[in-house]
Parts: sequence; C-alpha cells; structure tokens
Amino acid sequence: MKLGGFPERIWRGRWSRPLVLLAIFMLLATIVRPGPRRPLWGPGEGALTATPVPLDESDPARRDVGRLHFLAGWSLDSGDERFGGLSGLHVEGGRVTAISDAGLVVRFPLPGGASALRVRFDPLLEGPGSLRRRSSRDSEGLLVDGDRLWVTFERHNMIWRYDRATLRAQASARPDPMRRWLGNSGPEALVRLADGRFLVFAEGKDDGAPTSDALLFAGDAAVQETPAIRLRYRRPPGYRVTDAALLPDGRILILNRRFAGLRLSARLTVTDPRRTAAGGIIEASEVATLEAPLSVDNMEGLAITVENGRTIVWIVSDDDFMAIFRRTLLLKFELRL
Repeated sequence: MKLGGFPERIWRGRWSRPLVLLAIFMLLATIVRPGPRRPLWGPGEGALTATPVPLDESDPARRDVGRLHFLAGWSLDSGDERFGGLSGLHVEGGRVTAISDAGLVVRFPLPGGASALRVRFDPLLEGPGSLRRRSSRDSEGLLVDGDRLWVTFERHNMIWRYDRATLRAQASARPDPMRRWLGNSGPEALVRLADGRFLVFAEGKDDGAPTSDALLFAGDAAVQETPAIRLRYRRPPGYRVTDAALLPDGRILILNRRFAGLRLSARLTVTDPRRTAAGGIIEASEVATLEAPLSVDNMEGLAITVENGRTIVWIVSDDDFMAIFRRTLLLKFELRL
C-alpha cells in the first residue's frame, strides 16, 4: 500500500513522516516563487478574486469559537505578483487598507459573497534603508487615523508616519529602547490609545520566554523625542504578537500566532492598558483560539469596526508570497465579550 505515492513502511517510520514532509517542502520550494527579493515597484492595479470560506470546513454550520461569532470569510487570490504578504490591516467605509512586508500599501473593497475585485498597490518609496533591498521595506504594523498612517519597520526597528493620501513621509523615529530589539522580531504591532499615547509591541523571539517587550509612548511614536516607558507583555505560551487593535471601550485586542511544526494557529487576547503601570506586565485574557480544523493560516493583521452597535473583528493572513503553501484569508467575526 502507498500513501500519497510513498511506500507505507517509509511513511510509518518513527522519524520518517517529518523527514518526508520536509523533503516535500524543500522540493516544492525550489519551484515555487519564494517572494520578492526586493520591494515590489508600483503603483498599479490588479485583479483580485475573493472565494468564500467557512469557519470550519468539516462543519460548515459552525459559527462560534470562544467569544467570536463567525460572520464571513474569504480566500483572496490574485495573479498579480504584488499581492500577498499582508501584515497590517485597517477596515473603513467598506474598504480594506493593508500593508505588505514588501513595502506596499494594498487597498481593495470588502468582498461580498464570491467577488471579482480590483486591488490597488502603492509603494512606500520613502522609508529606512535602500529601495533596492526588500528588508529595508519589511513593513509589519499599520495604524490609520484620519489623514495619516503609521508603519513599523521590523528589521530597522523604526516607526514612520505618512500622509494617507500621498504616502509622503512626515516623520520617522528609531526609538532608543527599540535599538536592541532583534531584526526579525522587532516592532510588529502598534495601537493609538484614546488619550493619544502609542503602544508598540515587539514580536519577540521564539524562545519560550513568558513575556516580550512593549513600549508605551507619551505621544506620537514616530517622533524621536517622544518619551516611552518599557512594559512586558505576557504572551500565550508558544505564541508571538503579530498585531493589535483598539476596541471601542478602550481595551486592546491582541493577535498572537504560533508555528508548531507545519501547523499554524492564532490566539486572540484582550487587555486593559489602563491597568498597567510603568514597568509593569501587560496581562491579557483569552478571547478565542483559531486552530485546525478551523480556517486558519499565518494570521498577521487585525482590525476593528462597529456595525449597528456590534464590535466587528477582521483578521487577515500573510501568505509569505507562497500561495501554493499558504492562503490569504480575510475573516470577519462579531466579538462577544
């Protein structure tokens, strides 16, 4: 008997299954576009297809997970090489604004059922480092407020502020407390509190540590002189922060992601920043965990809207520009705290 083309005695061995899966992954990686080595130039538009997905493919009638009620979900796909890698998310007025880790602002309408859409790409021409290197535009966190937007650049440990319409840079900072954050685990999420302060979360290392760094800024985090105090976020075991968003009541919803071998999961937690003192630990309680058999991928972007008095949670995944292995999922939930 063969399983997927492999003899059963090979597949059933103690160490064979992970080795076979790794071999398959490495083989496919040689023929799959691994993502751009440099920032993707634009601007421009492309076609976007939104295909509805259930919360649970094994139980399409399922609607609830933790304190989330599933409303809709889509798998997004485009033949345009600029689409993918979505790491930050904003939803407003029936439209999505996202940031990709290739330095692009990506905009498209919210899907409705099965949809054929148009997607707009605009590059961040101003930013840290050289445009010739994609690592210089490794943009992870996105905050949109009025006519401005803020972007965190992970490998440079910087925060930039842009004009929302023109994407021209207005200010930038590399805060001193961030300078020792590691290049690929730096500023991943930022939130502007109701009183104007900024809270920035480091992704943190995948080292099993119980906490990761966070900074609470007295004002605009994109201004170098803005003072900040260091906090620690007690993250769920095995998880790392990928995004955060402000809830209407002033609390913060935090998106956390975990890799466990080839399995991905995401956990949402909620915290009240008003209860965290300077130098203290941000404690958060679990809202929901998305894991197999639920529709889940590399969940990296989080946004909050309000519809008819209901708090709506939007989550988007980062496919790492490897659409064969990963999906760009956009999921919509009602939050029931």
